[in-house]
Amino acid sequence: MSSGEEASLPDWAVVTQKRRDHVSRVVALLAHWAESMKLPSTESKGWLDAGAWHDALRDENEATLRDTTGEHDRPVGMLHGPAAALRLEANGERRLDVLDAIRWHTVGNARWSRTGRALYMADFLEPGRTFMQADRAFLAGRVPEAFDAVFRQVVRMRMEWVLREGKGLANETVELWNSVR
Repeated sequence: MSSGEEASLPDWAVVTQKRRDHVSRVVALLAHWAESMKLPSTESKGWLDAGAWHDALRDENEATLRDTTGEHDRPVGMLHGPAAALRLEANGERRLDVLDAIRWHTVGNARWSRTGRALYMADFLEPGRTFMQADRAFLAGRVPEAFDAVFRQVVRMRMEWVLREGKGLANETVELWNSVR
C-alpha cells in the first residue's frame, strides 16, 4: 500500500468514518517513515498492515469485545487491540510482530519489535489529533533519523497524559517505560 492509498480494513471491521480517517492517517504516516527509512519490503508491509488493522474493532460493542477476549476486568478501551489480534490470527495472520503491535497498541509492550513501536508512535503522532499539534508534528518528522529517541519521548508523553487524567497505568505500560527510560 502506498501512502496515497486508503487503508484496507478487514471485512469484519466495525469502524465509523471518523475511525477510518484516523486509520488512513496512521497508515500514511507509517508509509512515509518506512519509505524514508528504506525499510525492507517485508517490514514495510508489516508496518502498513498493523496500521490498517489496529483499530479494526475500535467501534465494536463492549459485550462482543469482552466475549472475544475473555477479558472482564480491563477497561473496554483496552480491548479492541487484543480482539482484533485474535480475529486476525483466527483468519490466518501469522506475523507475530504485526499481531503483537495490534494487540498492545493502546498500552505498549516492552518486548515489541520495531513494528509495534512504529504503530504506537504513529497512532499518537498522526496529524488528525488536535492536541499538541506542533510538538507532535516535530516528533513525527524526526522518526526516520531518531526512531528510538522519538519512541522514548512518545512513551513518556503518553504516560504523562494517563497520569494527568488520573487513569491507572496498565502493567504493560509500566514495563514499557522501564525498558526505555
